[in-house]
Amino acid sequence: MKFLLLPISILILMISILIGFFLFLNPALAIEIQKRFYERINWRIEPISMQKEIRHTKIMGLFLAVLTLLIAVYIFLLIKII
Repeated sequence: MKFLLLPISILILMISILIGFFLFLNPALAIEIQKRFYERINWRIEPISMQKEIRHTKIMGLFLAVLTLLIAVYIFLLIKII
């Protein structure tokens, strides 16, 4: 079980980093994907200010990528110490 956790953890970390960079590099596309998803479940969302929404999406993506990298470094340092 312990040997399975490391590859799964690495996969989750890599996916999180990729999602973070996607949000940072393509905020308008991420917002459009979100809008389409909500339309499929019969909701309509529209940002009040698209400029603010894009800026906040970029910040969120950068925060996700950096936080995930810090968590990855912490985990790998913890594994080497133990």
